[in-house]
Amino acid sequence: MARKPRLPDHIRDNARRLRTSQTDTEQYLWHLLRNRAFGGHKFRRQHPVPPYVLDFYCHDKRLAIELDGGQHAEQTDRDAARDAFLGEQGIHTLRIWNHDLFNETEPVLELIWQTLHP
Repeated sequence: MARKPRLPDHIRDNARRLRTSQTDTEQYLWHLLRNRAFGGHKFRRQHPVPPYVLDFYCHDKRLAIELDGGQHAEQTDRDAARDAFLGEQGIHTLRIWNHDLFNETEPVLELIWQTLHP
């Protein structure tokens, strides 16, 4: 069986750094998803998919969850290119606004559940 190519050091180091400096929103969602707490689905946080690092990733369902703050309103083209790249890799991206996660937690969790169970 062919070995997976080695992850570039700068991407691995960036993923590690991001894991230790999570935003409040990332910490909150990680608390809800970690340890297979969400319907038994295993999620990884700050998972590298070169050249990107995904906020949260469920390998079994090939689902990336990206938490978007206010800066994403100004970078829609960049986010669209990223989502298209991930789509080419067979990864579906679910984008959630930070504000919605904190203020509409139940509907956001329902959306994640429905995405995991089409």
